[in-house]
Amino acid sequence: MSSHQDWDPRSPEVLADPIAAYDHMRQRCPVAHSDYLHHSMFRHADVMRIVMDHDTFSSQASRHVSVPNSMDPPEHTAWRALIEPYFGPDRMAEFAPVCQAICDDLVGALPHNSSVEIMFGLAHPFALRMQCAFLGWPDSLHEPLRQWIHKKNVATLSGDTHAIAAVATEFDQTIRDLLKERRQAGDQVPDDATSRLMQATIHGRHPTEDEIVSILRNWTVGELGTMASSVGIIAYYLATHPALQDTLRQDPSLIRAANDEILRIHAPLIANRRTPRCPVQVAGKQLQAGDRVTLIWASANRDEAVFGDPDEFRLDRDPSLNLLYGAGIHVCPGAPLARLELEHMIKTLLSATTRLQPSDEHPPIPAVYPASGYRQAILQLRMA
Repeated sequence: MSSHQDWDPRSPEVLADPIAAYDHMRQRCPVAHSDYLHHSMFRHADVMRIVMDHDTFSSQASRHVSVPNSMDPPEHTAWRALIEPYFGPDRMAEFAPVCQAICDDLVGALPHNSSVEIMFGLAHPFALRMQCAFLGWPDSLHEPLRQWIHKKNVATLSGDTHAIAAVATEFDQTIRDLLKERRQAGDQVPDDATSRLMQATIHGRHPTEDEIVSILRNWTVGELGTMASSVGIIAYYLATHPALQDTLRQDPSLIRAANDEILRIHAPLIANRRTPRCPVQVAGKQLQAGDRVTLIWASANRDEAVFGDPDEFRLDRDPSLNLLYGAGIHVCPGAPLARLELEHMIKTLLSATTRLQPSDEHPPIPAVYPASGYRQAILQLRMA
């Protein structure tokens, strides 16, 4: 351990209540060093400065190539142009009926007028089924993918580079097997997002297998963990705010904006990384080229300097200030899909119930970094 640490992101106190810990750090030490996360940025202004200045702060903050997450312009620009149509209006309109059918099925299977553990009873199945349906993957992958996400989070928290590499290799092999099946299918290959990606062109060629695997890994990692966390966070928040439940039942057109605001208050994604290309100062702290910088979204989106009382729910906030899906050239390309899925799920859940209530006997158990939200949250459902 280095001689100087401003905080310990893996301490029991931080892991027990990470949002409160980030709030405290934002006030006490807005640019904080630790052995685990290196230079953590907690303030909205500092995070925005970094994500908007891709000339100074590179996204190549990992030893492994990640398409397009760890790329900088001009290479990033070309890959984003290839990827964004997969999340465009036409594709979202095409996927919406599938999305609604999955929501109807999952909510319809919930126990009537009883308690449900919302994470494994709804949130995780939701994320797995949505992702596999969007990519055209078989239902048989639901459980292996769920186990893989758990192993990835454990390995990331441990900081064990060998364990992290082993988990990545396991997932990559799953994707390679899927790609092999599609190549062997010939003319019978399904017309889905995965097959379309294989036939895409960039720089006058098809993407290599490694590039396709990287894209699909990024889509899946970003989708499964954060979407399950999002459902749990929103459902529990609504359970503890019955007046808001009633408002959204009466006017479902507010659900999308409400989801974004709830997830500003309690982020489903904790952090991302950047690295300076040259020596630079941020908030009075000197950073060197190659330093690892961790952008704490879960703190920046609660910055009092921007949002006032960070726990105040408001639907009239400037949406451009909400960093739920990032900002700048690396803003999440899958944001339209995430918003579509969450809107359908929360609308379906609210329309099927007259009240969501938290359990008096079982308080929620927080998830452990790098996950966010809840590991377990029990709700009482009163069905319509």
